Amino acid sequence: MPARLRIGISGWTYAPWRGVFYPEGLPQHRELHYASRQLNSIELNGSFYSLQTPSSYRKWYEDTPDDFVFSVKGGRFITHMRRLRDVRLPLANFFASGLLELKEKLGPFLWQFPPNFKFDAARFEAFFKLLPRTTKQMARLALEHEARMKGKTTVKADADRPVRHAVEIRHDSFKTPEFVELLREHDVAIVVADTAGKWPLMEDLTSDFSYVRLHGDEQLYVSGYTDEALDAWAKRIRAWAKGSQPADARLVAAKEKSKSGKARDVFVYFDNDVKVRSPMDAMNLARKLGLPGGSIDPSRLHGVSEHPRTSWPAVGRKRATKTKTR
Repeated sequence: MPARLRIGISGWTYAPWRGVFYPEGLPQHRELHYASRQLNSIELNGSFYSLQTPSSYRKWYEDTPDDFVFSVKGGRFITHMRRLRDVRLPLANFFASGLLELKEKLGPFLWQFPPNFKFDAARFEAFFKLLPRTTKQMARLALEHEARMKGKTTVKADADRPVRHAVEIRHDSFKTPEFVELLREHDVAIVVADTAGKWPLMEDLTSDFSYVRLHGDEQLYVSGYTDEALDAWAKRIRAWAKGSQPADARLVAAKEKSKSGKARDVFVYFDNDVKVRSPMDAMNLARKLGLPGGSIDPSRLHGVSEHPRTSWPAVGRKRATKTKTR
């Protein structure tokens, strides 16, 4: 089966995008409908901050096209507060909160860890063993949810489908072959995270898919990507989709031989939304990779230069980024 490429954005509800990415006058409740017809995937990040509801997941499923896929960010209660200690019940609550309503549109789970979380092999191995690998396993774990969630859950899978997981780390202690081998053993992808040099960037292939988060080329959450930068990322994505590595891949461990040359699905999400770059960069990258993508009426760009990193204007009030984990 050929590799599938998913190029999208992290979240879709941002006030500065209105009138720029979103047409003037578009009702807020129609923004997902619009965004999902410009790009073929979106990363759900509200699930990181709190448990969502079955009705919300059901609505998101209904608002998006048939061939659309959501990636879902795992709850910070598990990764940042519990820091993977005693997380079976929190995981049951998370998986019971309505995720199964996404049905065939459920893509990978993203598990992001804070910058002060150091590599702990035993803790991560225990966590990986808890993670469901099919939707039926997910449903079985969801049945263990707390009683307080009664009436606010979905604990039945409509079909049995594979479930994928990816991990985003932000501490240099993870740059060890031991971590890479642990990921390979449990078939978990390492997130290739471009963070303008702030946190580790690892490009080891550890699963049958690749997961990329582009937070900003030169300034975290702010910088856009020039055509040259997007061309460079497109080249890397093509290599990963073919199961190979770029010649200059930033590897921590030796290349995996067993899956060398095997096609991989690739999921790419832009999270550089402070200056309204995410959807523009995502659509440009999608076109470079030969995917159908939306386009923006030039009149909505208000005379913005093609060099986003130096001349893209702030639109509306800039969101605070220092206190948020993204």
